[in-house]
Amino acid sequence: MSRAFVFPGQGAQTIGMGKALAEAYPAAKAVFDEVDDALGEKLSSLIWEGDQADLTLTQNAQPALMATSLAAMKALEAEGVSVEAASFVAGHSLGEYSALAAAGSLSIADTARLLRTRGEAMQAAVPVGVGAMAALLGLDFAAATEVAEAAAEESAQVCQAANDNDPGQVVVSGHKEAVERAVELAKEKGAKRAVLLPVSAPFHCALMQPAAEVMAEALDGVNIERPAVPLVANVRAQAVTDATTIRSLLVEQVTGSVRWRESVAWMSGEGVTEIYEIGAGKALSGMVRRIDRAIACTAVGTPDDVKAAAEKLA
Repeated sequence: MSRAFVFPGQGAQTIGMGKALAEAYPAAKAVFDEVDDALGEKLSSLIWEGDQADLTLTQNAQPALMATSLAAMKALEAEGVSVEAASFVAGHSLGEYSALAAAGSLSIADTARLLRTRGEAMQAAVPVGVGAMAALLGLDFAAATEVAEAAAEESAQVCQAANDNDPGQVVVSGHKEAVERAVELAKEKGAKRAVLLPVSAPFHCALMQPAAEVMAEALDGVNIERPAVPLVANVRAQAVTDATTIRSLLVEQVTGSVRWRESVAWMSGEGVTEIYEIGAGKALSGMVRRIDRAIACTAVGTPDDVKAAAEKLA
């Protein structure tokens, strides 16, 4: 029996996340303190009693979700469960950074600063209103890719399949007009639903190239160790452990597709039968169930969750 620890991406943020963990576990509280120190501001105050709209800003949501995931991981460690209890770690988009921090590849302080930079760079790459993202529900990846390519060709703009989340949910990203055209084409192609997403920028497409360049420079100045547990990388959908490779894949990830469906299928093929979602929400657990019903999913986001998971993993 093999298991993986996975870490959520943007969209999972809620006011109050991680507060109970910080109150129950000094090691979890220390994560939030370290992130506050690294950023030179009280991000923890925003997370626990701020405004949802402020928390949802990309440059805040990214380090905040990482802090919550790492707090949950440190709480698990306090209960005697190390990251080595997993055969693999993986994360959805920014969650890949959380996975690397959990596996000791990046320090928490460096991860917080990298995610703040990443959030700001992604937001700055495209003026507000120029880009968009849309979820196409009920189309598989091949059909969604066809739709994106047709929309891009018709409008002579960028439109790409950005997130291959599960067999019936693909997110496309690019210029707003092209994405709106993709929504119409998807409906014509038989999508159950096709909806624009409330995001502030078109992530994981070619329009993010300026952000990729910022991240290449930022990652250049950071120490990356070999992770204690192999990382199943977003853009490869298979495991990597080499630090130099990880550095280049994190740059590639800014403009590349999040191959989540393939990543989960790959882990299943490697014998993974249990997945623990470490941090806020249960979005990844839902995706995993739709990808492979044979994988048991456990969300670990509260002190009760931590205790229950630690008993299972003992």
